[in-house]
Amino acid sequence: MSLLYFLMTRFRALKKLSTPQHITIERPPTHSKLTHFVPVTDQTVQETITRLSLSTCCLDVLPTRFLKSVLNSVLPSITQIVNMSLQSGIFPEALKTAVIKPLLKKSGLDPTVLNNYRPISNLPFLGKVLEKVVYQQLTDFLLLNNSFDVFQSGFRPHHSTETALIEVTNDIRLNTDDGKVTVLILLDLSAAFDTVDHGILLHRLQDWVGISGSALSWLKSYLEDRKYFVEIGSCVSDYMALTCGVPQGSILGPLLFNLYMLPLGQLIRSNNISYHNYADDTQIYVSLTTGEYGPVDSLSHCLQQISAWMQNNFLQLNSNKTEVIIFGPQKQRESVSSYLHSLSLKPSNQVRNLGVIMDSDLNFNSHIKSVTSAAFYHLKNIAKIKNIVSKPDLEILIHAFVSSRLDYCNGLLTGLSKRAVKQLQYIQNAAARVLTRTRKYDHISPVLRSLHWLPVPQRIDFKAALLVYKSLHGRAPKYISDMLVPYEPSRTLRTTGAGLLLIPRVKTKQGESAVRGDCIIPFRKSAFGQTAFSVRAATEWNFTPVSIRNQNTYHLFKTQLKKWLIDNQSCQH
Repeated sequence: MSLLYFLMTRFRALKKLSTPQHITIERPPTHSKLTHFVPVTDQTVQETITRLSLSTCCLDVLPTRFLKSVLNSVLPSITQIVNMSLQSGIFPEALKTAVIKPLLKKSGLDPTVLNNYRPISNLPFLGKVLEKVVYQQLTDFLLLNNSFDVFQSGFRPHHSTETALIEVTNDIRLNTDDGKVTVLILLDLSAAFDTVDHGILLHRLQDWVGISGSALSWLKSYLEDRKYFVEIGSCVSDYMALTCGVPQGSILGPLLFNLYMLPLGQLIRSNNISYHNYADDTQIYVSLTTGEYGPVDSLSHCLQQISAWMQNNFLQLNSNKTEVIIFGPQKQRESVSSYLHSLSLKPSNQVRNLGVIMDSDLNFNSHIKSVTSAAFYHLKNIAKIKNIVSKPDLEILIHAFVSSRLDYCNGLLTGLSKRAVKQLQYIQNAAARVLTRTRKYDHISPVLRSLHWLPVPQRIDFKAALLVYKSLHGRAPKYISDMLVPYEPSRTLRTTGAGLLLIPRVKTKQGESAVRGDCIIPFRKSAFGQTAFSVRAATEWNFTPVSIRNQNTYHLFKTQLKKWLIDNQSCQH
């Protein structure tokens, strides 16, 4: 019933929308076409099934775990089903039904309030196998034709909330270092995945992406004539038709939603506005100098066009979750804030952006306090059961509930001093004491070293170096790779061919960057720009020994880098 209520509410909201403004967006040319999906082998299907999770739907004939155990016996039949679907351009009707199980969003919420539930959609396992096969072929085609929006990081390999936030914060820090103010607006959509119009989506796939023939027919069949029912305990509802939206809980759904949103990036770029998307979360931002308000006017105009485009595409901005924040020098922020108020835009001193609290000073103090509070809460609960849990299991719990919070998006903390992140270090120290039963006043450094745990400041630099390595080996987003420029001296030096990176020029309190030994380094006491990822990551990379930088595999690089950092914990750069 909760999903039915939700869909009825969304329908009423769409009916109340005013007549949308027509916006023409020129679509990019498609260089090649995807006319059909290629049949697959038993080996491909076997690898696909092996990699999928063990989740089972009540509509499955066989539990997933049992299916995997007898896979050799049923594999030819599954492959035949997959290939018949691909060749006919028809997605099997029996695999289009979803089971919706409403779950409370948080424990302690009133179970009689429908809005407190989150509808969890379960789909048949065989349907996910078929989806995964199509997903791989479709993704390969999109990558070959550069069809993805460069600044869309949602549900894409090698992309994450962290890489998205690194790109945005890097721009903000460099703008601040240059004496500019940055205005950032965070846009949020209301139930965007559930209101996608199938006709518009198929138009995107055909005219924007270049899909036709039986491939387009398959995707049309996949989207249409879907249905669902709600299951609560032993009670089930009647079957209901699902006439819009991409299937929740599916493998193809997020990818199709990204393609549905392709014109939005084109629209924002046409207004000369910087942006970044993570699925349905959109960030738009501009920088401006003292006394300059033209970019803010462009931002406001772009916001109006985005709202109109959303209405044209049956999407709705959630005004309650749309936030505005200003970064830069304090005095300039105040004047820009007054101007934003005149445009009915009300800036805040801090916002939550993809799970990270960002404040106007961009020192992440509020975020660090939030992480500290949550981590200590879980650590206290873990400490209560430490005497009845084995050490290996205790370490698993600590990594799941504590270390994961320390590491989430810690690439944003590059360049911050140890003093700035000392609260995070207190968490790690406390976790190490709980795990090893070390007394409160015993020295903690040997304990961390014995556990092979890097201290928090080095964990941050470790994360940055890993992302640099991935970027240099084609395993990171293009917008991250574009930040990292190889260092090429104007004349032959011993640094030539050492794999160093060029450190961007930023303002410092004691001069510019310098070359010391075989590394290019900035002076330690620096201005705001030295905390930018493009500066700090390049600096840390250049400090890393050549033998580690030149490792052929990511696993060896990661292992050698961690060992080197542990061996040099007491060293200061």
